[in-house]
Amino acid sequence: MTFEIELNGRSRSVAIERAGPVSGGAGRFRVTVDGASVLIDAQRSGEFGLSLVFPETAGASAAVSIAPGQSPGEMLAYLGGRIAPVGVNARRTGRGAAESGASAHGEQKIVAPMPGRVVRVLVAAGDAVESRQPVVVVEAMKMENELRSPKAGTVRDVAVQAGASVEAGRVLMVID
Repeated sequence: MTFEIELNGRSRSVAIERAGPVSGGAGRFRVTVDGASVLIDAQRSGEFGLSLVFPETAGASAAVSIAPGQSPGEMLAYLGGRIAPVGVNARRTGRGAAESGASAHGEQKIVAPMPGRVVRVLVAAGDAVESRQPVVVVEAMKMENELRSPKAGTVRDVAVQAGASVEAGRVLMVID
């Protein structure tokens, strides 16, 4: 399976193929990024998490959380204390970093990128918001993540309040 991944304005071609099972329920995959291949042992960790082990590099490992983004074709990746929006097949879906400042169309849902706690809700239902305006702050793994409106519009619904615990992918608010 091949994907076009866009991260920090750079497009990469990523191919993933099953390379066999691994003990303990994990799967082994060959991942090729722009022509460079590596073997990875991957196992699910919760609803949105993956535990990755790189057997060819002395067993180096990483924990990655992937949650749905705010628009089709967008995922939010959490790795090493940072969250990054990742466009998956962005060119095919007509979305990508080049459009990140452009207005999204229709109803847009702001979702929690990973499990955490709502620190501050910066807008209320009925408020007008600008594109990229901060609307809610979620703390996850001792880091505050400021989530922004994907478009200019009106806050239709706020589904959380400060102090609430949220799971990854939970809808926090809706912008029309």
